[in-house]
Amino acid sequence: MGSTAEQPVTREDLEEELRRTIGGAGEKVEDRKVGIVAGVAIAGGIALLAAYLIGRRIGRVRSTVVEIRRI
Repeated sequence: MGSTAEQPVTREDLEEELRRTIGGAGEKVEDRKVGIVAGVAIAGGIALLAAYLIGRRIGRVRSTVVEIRRI
């Protein structure tokens, strides 16, 4: 890293610094991608199951049972 007073910052300098900064984080995400996807899928399944069970309970509470007798 030199002084920028002597040389202007070029596009290549910016690209190199960005790759160096983001490169480490990108590799970490790639390594854990399968675990992240599995965690999101499991959380989504649990949320879907909870919504189904809550909706089923509310439907049972609000529904009216009508008994028809033949005389």
